[in-house]
Amino acid sequence: MDRVADTARFYRLLERLEARVGGVRRLSECNGRMDWPRRGVYFFFEAGEPRSGAGEGRRVVRIGTHALAAGSRSTLWQRLSQHRGVEGGGGNHRGSIFRLLVGVALARQDVTPLPVSWGVGADAGAAARRLGIDRADVKSAEADLELRVSRYVGGMPFLWLDIGDEPGPSSERGLVERNAIALLSSSREPAADPASPGWLGASSDREPVRRSGLWNNRHVDECYSPSFLDVVARRVEGARIA
Repeated sequence: MDRVADTARFYRLLERLEARVGGVRRLSECNGRMDWPRRGVYFFFEAGEPRSGAGEGRRVVRIGTHALAAGSRSTLWQRLSQHRGVEGGGGNHRGSIFRLLVGVALARQDVTPLPVSWGVGADAGAAARRLGIDRADVKSAEADLELRVSRYVGGMPFLWLDIGDEPGPSSERGLVERNAIALLSSSREPAADPASPGWLGASSDREPVRRSGLWNNRHVDECYSPSFLDVVARRVEGARIA
């Protein structure tokens, strides 16, 4: 494997994808009435995070998908909307590990107290019961950070790749997600395009995030198979032209 060459090819494919779908979008400007494929993989970029080794341009900082379990009915937009938060700027970090991670990093970077309920329980009510406080107090304590997360994540450019296969262990969405994470991760060896010194994720409380340079916990320590790029290439050429 030639990791630098494979990384360069990956980004060339994203450039091709961007041209076909009509450019990147930002979650703050998106809604469910837009033309989304039913299922897919998404790739987020971040301000101040350029590529530095395998070409020029924006560095991918988060890769994700949805509906991998057999029988799952979730859609691409449903997953993206969990990351975006609600209209008006709030959100639910318990429904999005991406939001949870960014929230902790924002608080740690600014040396501000993290709400004691952040990440506790499956919902605000469960957090309130576990901590012995009112649900309203949980929501109030988390509101400002949820708003900050929505502003931050909502401003991040992203691309999406239509992969409409059925949910299950053999899904190409899962194949692309885990191999793309493994390819771009800095965990196993120096990456072609490492995170910048000032990357927000350096303030994460999760070691996999800090080591990988990605807002991902899973697959960052795995090896990738270069053949996944052929799958991406085929799916990019099949993407609907804007």
